This record gives sequence, structure tokens and C-alpha cells, in this order.
Amino acid sequence: MNKLPLQGVRVLDISTVLAAPLTCSLLGELGAEVIKVESPITGDPARSFPPLVRGTAAAWEQYGRGKRSIAVDLHEQAGIDVVRELVRGCEVVVTNFRTPTLERFGLEFDDLAALQPRLVMLHLTAFGRTGPYSNRPGFARVVEAFSGLTHRTGSPDGPPMFSGYPIADGVGGMYGAFAILAALRQRDLTNEAQLVDLGLYEPLLRMMEDLIPNYTQTGVVANRVGNDNPAVSPNGLFRTADDRWLVLPASTEAMWRRLLTVMDRPDLAQFDSMDSRVRNRSVIDEAVGQFVAEHELDDILAMLHDAGLAAGPVNTAQDILADEQIRARGSILNVHDRHGQPTSVLAPAGRFSGFEHADLAAAPAVGEHTDDILAKLAGLNQAQIEALRNLGVIA
Repeated sequence: MNKLPLQGVRVLDISTVLAAPLTCSLLGELGAEVIKVESPITGDPARSFPPLVRGTAAAWEQYGRGKRSIAVDLHEQAGIDVVRELVRGCEVVVTNFRTPTLERFGLEFDDLAALQPRLVMLHLTAFGRTGPYSNRPGFARVVEAFSGLTHRTGSPDGPPMFSGYPIADGVGGMYGAFAILAALRQRDLTNEAQLVDLGLYEPLLRMMEDLIPNYTQTGVVANRVGNDNPAVSPNGLFRTADDRWLVLPASTEAMWRRLLTVMDRPDLAQFDSMDSRVRNRSVIDEAVGQFVAEHELDDILAMLHDAGLAAGPVNTAQDILADEQIRARGSILNVHDRHGQPTSVLAPAGRFSGFEHADLAAAPAVGEHTDDILAKLAGLNQAQIEALRNLGVIA
């Protein structure tokens, strides 16, 4: 195997909670060294999200995996000076502080590019650095609503609903990593420092490709449809005889004909176009629902798969851990946390012919690597490090 694609790239993670730290985690999975700057007192707020295990978020092993932690108080000038010194030895800086905060700290793009001419900086904020909302605070649920996703989620006769997970954080984190890779390439082409200005709402809005074109061309506002797909029928969730749930989309004419054969319902062949099936969705869904309800999940999945139909279970975490495909692909890693206790985390996505993802260390304690980082990157001796610690600047 060749060396990892981001091996030798050092990332300074000056961000908190989920989206921007996820960007850094993804870069770490590709071989980058990630140094996480945290508050000496609390660390990243994500450390305190329940449920807690041994006083730390159970999910912290996922959030912090592979990162090195340095605890620095950015409310102290000496702490800011430490971070500025670290920037000299890092190619990438990721932050989600608002612009006025960066300006106050002296950590704006121009400030840092003067220290590191080959800098690539991702500034991920709720609404981006420009426009009338640029200084508004915002989290995933705020931008999900802003981008139109929340309006489209839920039952037609019910209120808007959140998704089961803050999707904006996941999509934003992934897009952030993609954007940094593009910026690294651009920097290498131009030999100029690069700033990525990314609003958290933007990747989510970009993901909903039908929302704006459909409205501008038809004047129809997309509303909540529940589990229905306005363009496909059948396409829903159906309860099985053993009280589990099956997802079954028949998105093509070939799939529809195969489903009729499995169901032994030639009478439904009269619905011979997607348009007719969408218009008669209630009839279609009732027939499919009755058929599914007569079979247990494993049995009906075998029938549908044998017929070449796309269908699958609605999995819980317990189901995922037990699934043979998940196990065969290594999509879940069984690891140990820094206390030596076993836990499971999500593996990096995708498999590459030229390399394997990095073998990441356990998520660190707050400031676990402070001394080592300051000695190697900032050039401080032990006496200088202890002096900063005695002042409460580092931990």
C-alpha cells in the first residue's frame, strides 16, 4: 500500500461540537495529523453530551478519535500567542468561531496567512462570512429549517419535524473536508494561501437539488409528504408479520412488474405508468401493505431479493451491529478507549485500492498532548510550559 494521501499534512482544529470537528476527523482518517485546541476547563462541549460513560460522552470516542488535544485558554493573550505559534507548523486551520471573535483574537485569515504562507483555512459558520446574516449564531437545527429541510420533513397533516439526526452537521462536515481537499489542490497550483468560506446551510441546500428548480418552473412549493415519495409509487415503509419494518421502493417499470409477480397481483398491472401509480397511491400502498403484513421480515426480504427487487430492513443500532454486510465490510470497528475499555465506532467510509485508512488512536483526554505539542511545534522548554500552566493559560 502507498502512504496515506494526507500523510504529512498537519491540521489545527480550532472548532467545537460537530460539523467542523467532523471535517477534521475525516481528514485524519486520510492520514492528516489533527491537533485539537480545547478549553482547559471544559474541553469541547461535545464531551459533555449525554449519555455519559465515566464522566465523558459515550460518543466522544467517535468525535475525538485520532486527534491530539492541547488545552489552551484563548481568552488570555498568552494563549492566543501559543495558537498563533502553532499555526506556523500547520498547513490547515479549521475554525467555526464567528468573524468578530476571530478578529478579536487576531486569528483571522489574513493574520494567519502572514504566519503560514501555505495556509488553507476553513471558516465554517452558520450563514457564511458575507451577507446580512453573517454574524448570526446558528446550529444544525437552525440551518436545517433555514434551508427548507425541516419544512419538508413530517406528515402532510402535521407540523414540520426535525430529522432523527442533525443532518446539517454531517453534511457540513463532509463538505468541509471536500472543500479543504479542493483548496489544498488550488494552493499547490497557485502557491497562494486559500480561505474556504462555508455557510453550514449551503451544503444542505445544495443537497436538495429539486427544491428550487421545481418551484421556479411550476410555482408549487414542496410540502411535507411523510413517507411518500411524490414522484414514485410504491415507495414506503411497510410493517411485517413479526412487527418489523420494511422499506420497499419500486422506482422503475421493471421493478414494478417484478413486484407484481412476487405479489401474484396481475390485476394491478392496469397501473402501467408511474404517473398512474402516483395518482392511485392509496390503492397501491394498501395492496403492498397487505402483502408485506403476511410475511416475516427475513422471509419477505429473501423473496424480494430473489426477484431482483430493492428492499431492506429499518435497522436499529442493535441490528446494525449484528448485520453480516456491516461485519463483512468492516463498517464498525471494535476498539478500546483511552481507559482500555472496549467500545465500537464507525469505520471510515469507502475502500481505496491505493491505501487503507489510518489506524487512529483513542480519543484523548482534555490537554493530553499539550506538553508534547508545545515542545515540538512551539519550541517551548519545560520551564516555559510550566510557567504557562501556572498562569492557567494551558492545561
